Amino acid sequence: MNQHTMKYRHEWKHEINQADLLTLRMRLSAVMQRDSHAAGGKYEVRSLYFDTLSDKALREKLDGVNRREKFRLRLYNGDASQISLEKKTKVNGLCAKERCSISEEEARLLLCGDLDWMLSGDRALCRELYHKMLLQGLRPKTIVDYTREPFVFGPGNVRVTLDYNIRTGAFRTDFLNPDVITLPAGGSPVILEVKWDEFLPDFVRDAVTIPGRRMAAFSKYAQCRVYG
Repeated sequence: MNQHTMKYRHEWKHEINQADLLTLRMRLSAVMQRDSHAAGGKYEVRSLYFDTLSDKALREKLDGVNRREKFRLRLYNGDASQISLEKKTKVNGLCAKERCSISEEEARLLLCGDLDWMLSGDRALCRELYHKMLLQGLRPKTIVDYTREPFVFGPGNVRVTLDYNIRTGAFRTDFLNPDVITLPAGGSPVILEVKWDEFLPDFVRDAVTIPGRRMAAFSKYAQCRVYG
């Protein structure tokens, strides 16, 4: 998985309830395709977020800072052979994501504070995180686990996801430990995310519209920090 060039996308997030989840699952199944990578229509996501000692990423999120970024490690369905380092940037409500692959051994070294490997090779994102760990004190902060059901529509590169069973590792950062204890995060809401490039087709907009639900700047990372 090569690092992507910065491409900004639109993003909506709504906090919804279990009844909404059932409704949206039916609606979206009728008008969009299931993501081909999702076995059985869903997959398990694990992220490990980085932050500074003063919680810069968390504070900027809560304060609604206009330009902000977050680094995280991510794997799917517990598969440590496919780990990505990701940087998510948000500017004026638009989002961009850069990513590169790292090996399980590199992830272990990173979690142990052994960073020298990050300067080798041509992965600019690894070098950027290396410098920010040194200069800003970025460190692994908390694990976030959740179940994701993704739907896609080719034109406009539209992606709609339903995320639920959001769990936090609290202060645990042993990202590669399949047995790490995680807890339901702050009421464990269901999150609807809608992402697209230039346009969002009306039928998708209609499908994801639920009366009385407002768009909200929801952060799984912030939700999972309610414990500390």
